[in-house]
Amino acid sequence: MPDDFFKTLLLPLALITVLFGMGLSLTTADFKRVLMSPRAKLVGLACQLVLLPLIAFGVVFVFRLPGELAVGLMLLAACPGGPTSNLISHLSRGDTALSVTLTAVSSVVTVFTIPWIVGLSMTCFLGGADAIELPFWKTLAQLFVITILPIALGMGVRRLRSGFAEAMARPANIVSVVFLALVIAIAVLREKSLAEQFLLAGPAAVTLNILTMLGGFFVARLCGLTKPQCITISIEGGIQNGTLALAIALGILNSPTIAMPSVIYSLFMFLSGGFMIVCFGWRKQ
Repeated sequence: MPDDFFKTLLLPLALITVLFGMGLSLTTADFKRVLMSPRAKLVGLACQLVLLPLIAFGVVFVFRLPGELAVGLMLLAACPGGPTSNLISHLSRGDTALSVTLTAVSSVVTVFTIPWIVGLSMTCFLGGADAIELPFWKTLAQLFVITILPIALGMGVRRLRSGFAEAMARPANIVSVVFLALVIAIAVLREKSLAEQFLLAGPAAVTLNILTMLGGFFVARLCGLTKPQCITISIEGGIQNGTLALAIALGILNSPTIAMPSVIYSLFMFLSGGFMIVCFGWRKQ
């Protein structure tokens, strides 16, 4: 499969499909409710933007990851929560509107923090390298097209045809998960030294996922948030936008090795996300 087709079509299409399905289940009232609860947003953003990179930095040193894999894990930690986190939060009976809000806000903030964190990581673990730059307005426009617009379209469909939207929400969620899984599978199959990279980066990526999910849940609980909010912050802290990390690693840094932690993490987060869905989402109200 040509690189351009994978990077410019499949990755964005997977994101758009996921978020359109999410929009089918949301209304403007959900977001108004979130705006009235600023504490949950602040706790969630602190877990995503501060706690997560600090945990990743510690994991890198504990597992003594080689340079490019260390940068890859830090890149992943610097990325915002993605559409997968929104979907898993929704299916786990978390606060879906809070999840989408955290993803939207962190996506804008990380336009600035990703280059900074990755630049420091390259200096620390690779002995210095060319800094990466994410053009703000171009990146913001891409985020709008790939994230906000599909959600708005889904919400528009729900507003105009609520019965159709309710009937299609669950099938759309299933299709989007399968589609995103296929995209990740393609990224895995494209890596030549897959077994070696899994052995090196696998334990660290899995540990990062587990620690950040546990950390997010208990920090939210300590701050007195509701159970749905705790579930959402746990998921937002532990389910990262692996697709964005892959796009940066492959499209900007041009390094399959830097991309490998994101590939492994993206595979495992379906298991941890599934655990959250089984524990919280399948229980009857």
